[in-house]
Amino acid sequence: MPLTPRLIAISVLGVAFIALTIAITAGVFASIDMQVAVAMHDAWRPSLHVLFQLIAELGSVELTTILMLGLSVYLWRSGFGSDALVFVVFIAAGAFEIFYKFNLHHPRPPHSLAEADGPSISQVLSGSSAQNSFPSGHMLRTVIVYGLIAFVIHRLSPSRRVRNLAVIGAIAVIVLVAVDRLYLDVHWESDVIGGLILGSIGLLAGTVWLDRPRNAQN
Repeated sequence: MPLTPRLIAISVLGVAFIALTIAITAGVFASIDMQVAVAMHDAWRPSLHVLFQLIAELGSVELTTILMLGLSVYLWRSGFGSDALVFVVFIAAGAFEIFYKFNLHHPRPPHSLAEADGPSISQVLSGSSAQNSFPSGHMLRTVIVYGLIAFVIHRLSPSRRVRNLAVIGAIAVIVLVAVDRLYLDVHWESDVIGGLILGSIGLLAGTVWLDRPRNAQN
């Protein structure tokens, strides 16, 4: 896929993210966020709680960092050199998430609705001044990491079945984590949308780096 459409998509998504930020600040999503949160709270079942806590681990800081490091090491050791720097996209997106959570007033769902999330070091932020929840870090990390893994597999695997499974698997994980964030009521719907958009920007930026023009001799 040519780079130009991806660069255009990054620009469009960037504008969408800014627009979403403005809408959240203006309270446009307040009503629908609460309606979705209440509906998910009513749908919650104790018997499924552990399962959804496990699903949450798919987007945890710990697992996604390990997977992203693994991808970078693989690229480096496989002779792709500077392609391993795609890890920078993951770091930049995480820094952007933290900046937003410390600066955009968007309180998390109340404890009366939220259920216990999967264990993660990111919960340390809950005891700090970062009580805001936009965007969903689980969501943006999931899109970037699993999306890039699928992209690399799709490019390098000689097996069409493996390539297709990689893409389907990445989509499935992204959907699962999105549902998980809402089901556990640890994030508003708008947080998940924001994480999807920001994660998509990071994913596209990563693929642009991996597909950047090379020297003629390469």
